[in-house]
Amino acid sequence: MSGFYFEVRTGRDLLAEEMPVEIVERKGKGHPDSLCDGAAEELSVALSETYRQHTGRILHHNVDKAVLVGGSSKCQFGGGKIIEPVKLYIVGRATEEFSGKKLIDRRHFEAKLKDWMMRQVPHLRPEHLEVELLIRSGSEDLVSIFADNDQPPRANDTSLAVGYAPLSELEKLVLETERFLNSVQGKQKFPALGEDIKVMGVRKGEAITLTVAAAFVASMVPDRQTYEEMKKEIVRYLQDEFVRRYTSRKVEVIINNADTPETVYLTVTGTSAEAGDDGQVGRGNRANGLITPYRPMSLEAVAGKNPVSHVGKIYSIMSQLIADRIVEKIPEAKQVYVYMVSQINEPITQPQALNVEIWGVDVSKVRNEVYKIADEVLGSWREIRDGFITRRWPIY
Repeated sequence: MSGFYFEVRTGRDLLAEEMPVEIVERKGKGHPDSLCDGAAEELSVALSETYRQHTGRILHHNVDKAVLVGGSSKCQFGGGKIIEPVKLYIVGRATEEFSGKKLIDRRHFEAKLKDWMMRQVPHLRPEHLEVELLIRSGSEDLVSIFADNDQPPRANDTSLAVGYAPLSELEKLVLETERFLNSVQGKQKFPALGEDIKVMGVRKGEAITLTVAAAFVASMVPDRQTYEEMKKEIVRYLQDEFVRRYTSRKVEVIINNADTPETVYLTVTGTSAEAGDDGQVGRGNRANGLITPYRPMSLEAVAGKNPVSHVGKIYSIMSQLIADRIVEKIPEAKQVYVYMVSQINEPITQPQALNVEIWGVDVSKVRNEVYKIADEVLGSWREIRDGFITRRWPIY
């Protein structure tokens, strides 16, 4: 690793845990934005697998523009019906032919995405969904610098990414709360919960408020009394048992605060996408699974970009890995921020700049170790590329 600007410096400002206010959000797997991110990424994985099967390598593609148009439904306690289906459109660029052989069967990929969405939201049925791929070949200039071989790929763009470690108590709490509610264990405990779950955590001093928006499946909720009892049971479990695994601070849990005497959060399928809530790639969780306005963040959408040369995607994982490994190997580091920026048409192993901020240590004593960690991560570009295809990196 050489030939680019590398800096390690003492962190500025307060630690996240010391800030008087902290705000953290996570959108669950059934949220319309998460469905868009996931569908775009699943399409990228499917394309990569197809390309490797037929050509032995990944070919150029970027399918990172997706929008979900919410449907309409009629819902009441005990059940309901879908009136208009959810529509998902994915727009992007992909290699359609190789050596005269057609590689993309749109119907096949559209069917795969419908199947994936029904696995994410099990109450969805084929008639509830329409998927359309609007894909064309990439521009000649970007395709010309794309190569998946034994040499470090050249960056397809000048992009930035950031990573940080460790997670704060609030970040862990928000992340794990949504994961639990959408887990097998969570669904066994609260079977009426749908998959469209959003958790907003706010810490004001030492007091935390978790606001949960959770879609309930109407067919599993016979009446208003049962609905209210279910909400109380979720609040009771989270507040009295679950949150203690992650914090000793006082935590208040609020669920479905928009409910009124006339309306409650009921859905036929478990996602608000059925009734007019739309979604878009890049409006959901960042690469670490959270939305964290009190941390450095990139607006770069990770999902759907090719895993070979799109540095907006690759550096999002590399910067996070560098931060995680610094905290692991230098335990006295209280907080680490990693900033990376590429230069288009240069090897992805040669970022234009890599800046690391560390709290709690003398940076002059750890600079060489940090440099070594960054060098190792940059050198693992093949592992990172393949990790996207095996879904090792949970980016949605």
